[in-house]
Formats: sequence, C-alpha cells, structure tokens
Amino acid sequence: MNGNTAIDFRDPSVVRKMGMAALNKELGVVGTAYFIRQFDRGKGDYTAERDKLLEGITLDDIIKGVRKLDDSQ
Repeated sequence: MNGNTAIDFRDPSVVRKMGMAALNKELGVVGTAYFIRQFDRGKGDYTAERDKLLEGITLDDIIKGVRKLDDSQ
C-alpha cells in the first residue's frame, strides 16, 4: 500500500499487516521478533485481583500513606 491508497484502519488484518511490514522494515526480522516478544496478554483477572488487593482501602488511607512517605523524605 502506498501513500495514495486509502487505508481502513478499522480492519485489524490491515493494521496488523502494515504494522508487521513497518516493524520488519525498521527492525528486520530478528528485531521484530524481539519487539513482539515484549508483549504478553498476561493471565488471570486483573479486575478481580485489584479488587481483592485494594479491599478495605479508602482514598483517605491512600492520602495518609502518601503524606507519610512524603514526610519521611
């Protein structure tokens, strides 16, 4: 695709194809592989884990903690 062609960025396959081409052009095959390996979808349910981790903590608790850290420096 050249600069004169209208690109439908709403089409994930087009975006993926163009993105891979740009990465390969700039980084080469090996660099592209290293770049892609940096991204991981992760596992688990972030929202549930966050809710459990922050359960019972209020905004006031956070503010007090920040102030305590600020005072100690």
